Amino acid sequence: MSPALHRHPHFVSLEGGEGAGKTTAINAIREALQARGHEVVLTREPGGTALAERIRALVLKPDAEIAAEPLSAEAELLLVFAARAQHVRQVIAPALQRGAYVLCDRFTDSSYAYQGGGRGLDPAWIADLERRAVGLLPGLTLLLDVDVAVGRARANGRDLWPDRIESEHDDFFQRVRAVFRQRASEDPARYRLIDASQDQAGVAGAVVAAVNAWLAQEPDCG
Repeated sequence: MSPALHRHPHFVSLEGGEGAGKTTAINAIREALQARGHEVVLTREPGGTALAERIRALVLKPDAEIAAEPLSAEAELLLVFAARAQHVRQVIAPALQRGAYVLCDRFTDSSYAYQGGGRGLDPAWIADLERRAVGLLPGLTLLLDVDVAVGRARANGRDLWPDRIESEHDDFFQRVRAVFRQRASEDPARYRLIDASQDQAGVAGAVVAAVNAWLAQEPDCG
């Protein structure tokens, strides 16, 4: 039997498609938690450790020699989970064990959305990897939801050199968004859906309000 997933109340993830405004939102949450006197560890996926950042580069922005070799969907998924396993053991778990809050820009939900929805890989395989290699769920996941066309227009104005994922077509991102929204509807206790069509100040205010409400109702999160 595969190990069970542990939902940790001090672990907060931000998810969403391209151009959703996750960077602004996560910084607003960090400031709100620090104002309450909490230690906050801000991190991202893929990445978060030296090794995981190397894997991130392989997946998203490989050098010319590697980029000439097409990366299969299966290899992409396994590389992302290799980075995640290292990230959890070296950064996330130690921070949670000492009582810090961990804010993570993307986590395993992105694998379901991008490699599952976008690439068409079996979600049951992703779930098995999640249980065996990760074993951890955020206590709160904020899904910054925005229309694909709006989000891509924002991202195109920001990124002069899009990475492998950002270079995908609209139908890919429509499938990604659909999976994110489905997962949010299936787990309302963990997810908070944020309207990311607002301006940056509106999104920041919405995520801070959602986090404050969550802290108020979670006895372990005060």
